[in-house]
Amino acid sequence: MLRKLMTVGAMAGAAALLISTSLPASAFLPASSGSSASATTASLSAAEPAEALSVQNMRVDDAAAVAAPTRDAYTVVSLVQQIATKYASAARSTAYTNDPNGTIQWPFPVPVPITYGFGPRSVPGCGFCSTFHEGVDFTPGSGVAIQAIADGVVSKVEFDGGGLGNNVTIDHNINGQKVQSVYGHMLTGSVRVVVGQMVKVTDEVGQVGSTGASTGAHLHLEIHLNNTPVDPFAWLKANAN
Repeated sequence: MLRKLMTVGAMAGAAALLISTSLPASAFLPASSGSSASATTASLSAAEPAEALSVQNMRVDDAAAVAAPTRDAYTVVSLVQQIATKYASAARSTAYTNDPNGTIQWPFPVPVPITYGFGPRSVPGCGFCSTFHEGVDFTPGSGVAIQAIADGVVSKVEFDGGGLGNNVTIDHNINGQKVQSVYGHMLTGSVRVVVGQMVKVTDEVGQVGSTGASTGAHLHLEIHLNNTPVDPFAWLKANAN
C-alpha cells in the first residue's frame, strides 16, 4: 500500500514539473497582470531606439576639430625675409675688394666687416662715443695685423693717446696732394713703426685692439685731406687700385 502511494506521489510531482517548465510564467498571472507586463515590455522596447538615436547624434564636428594654424608660419617667414633683406643691403653698402698689387690699398689684404661709417652717429649707452664719427671702423678681430694703405712717412705715434688709444699717423703724397692716414685703438705693444720711419704699402703698422675710447676690438681708420677728415670708405673706393 505504501509503495503504491509513493508511486502516485512521484507521478504527480513529475506532472507538476512538466507543467512548470512547459508553460510561460505569464500563464499563471491574472489577466490584469499579463497586460501590465506586456505594456512594460512594450515601453522598454519602444525606449531602446530613442536611446540609441541620442547616442548616435552625439558626434564631433571633424572640420571644427582640425584647425590648421598658419598665421605663425607666415609671420616667421616674413621676419626671416626682412632680416635677410636688411643685412644683404648693409653688406652691399660696405662691399669692397683689395688689389694686393696696388699702390693704394685697404688696411687689410682681404675685405673685413665694417661696423660704423663716417658721419653723424648715435651709440646708446656709450657716454664717451663721438656724435660725429670721423673715420670707419673695421672689425676683423683682435690681434689682426694692420697694413699701411700707401707709401709714406710716419708723422705721429701715440700710446694711450686719448680717445684713439694707441694710434699712428702716416703722411702720404698721392698725385701731388697731401694725404694722411690715421690708425687708432691698436693693441698695446703691437705698434711696429716710429716717427720719421718710411713705410711701404702693406707694411705692418700694428694690430687691431681696443685701447682708448673703444667698446670692442676694431681699427678706427681716418683719412685727412689737407688736415680735414673725409670719408675713408668713399676715398678708398675711389683711389685704391
